[in-house]
Amino acid sequence: MRSLSPGAGPRRSLRRPAILARWTLLGTACLVALPATAAQAAPPASPTTAGRAVLSAAAARTAPPGNALLTSGRLAATACPEPPLVDGGVPRAREYLTAVMKCLNTSWSAHFARAERRGLHGLRFRAPAVRFYDDPVERVCGVPWPAHADAFYCTRQGTLVFLLAGDWIEGRTDLYPLKKATHEYGHHLQSITGIRAAFEARARSRRADEAELKRRYELQADCLSGVFLGSVRRSLTRTPKDWKALHEAIRASGDDPEYRSHGSGANRLRWFKRGYAATSPAACDTWKAPRSWVS
Repeated sequence: MRSLSPGAGPRRSLRRPAILARWTLLGTACLVALPATAAQAAPPASPTTAGRAVLSAAAARTAPPGNALLTSGRLAATACPEPPLVDGGVPRAREYLTAVMKCLNTSWSAHFARAERRGLHGLRFRAPAVRFYDDPVERVCGVPWPAHADAFYCTRQGTLVFLLAGDWIEGRTDLYPLKKATHEYGHHLQSITGIRAAFEARARSRRADEAELKRRYELQADCLSGVFLGSVRRSLTRTPKDWKALHEAIRASGDDPEYRSHGSGANRLRWFKRGYAATSPAACDTWKAPRSWVS
């Protein structure tokens, strides 16, 4: 879990989950960022030949089965104007996040429907439940509230949980709350398309690869967040300075050396940019990426 103070770099969490079972209950809340350009970019190149050589040995251990989401095509461009987080001095965090969830549900439900009309089976949309809290409670989703958590996804319940207070959202004017919400929504997409189940099954059978699998899972959520933000970028009235600030934040949000669960800052940025540029889940196949891309 990570949180960010306004105008400051990401604060390292002291919490260190120890077992895979914890991962199956809660999708961790992670800081990622947005590219500094509003122009349409070409999809990034595929891994290098050298990278594929690394992949050939690793993919058999870590790649879950192929998934329909990755072949579902580009996410259509839509409008998702950001409402103010503060209006007339009154915090509007609930209204802000509710609007973001509506945009996400509208965009992805239409995407799933288009894919099905094209004959792509295995994608059935289901909107997540959303729960808002003014303060942390003792238990949420059947488990104790995770330490230092302000936004997370309960995988078993299909529920997004948002804390309406704290540095991550109060008084902010940057893109961080939007990015954080879309990353957690990425975990919902992984759940309803079977990616999470495949990840968990592979992790149970390959204990030695658990940490690497977890990074692939989290980096894919970064990428799916980028897919959505890329699809709505023209409706966001943001300056290059806004995007650059979030770009810098993601570089600073990589794993602690002693606990590598989400990837380095450079790789988190790499995967977000891939999704943002391509606006397609096809760019988000972290499961077949070379190890250097998920370190």
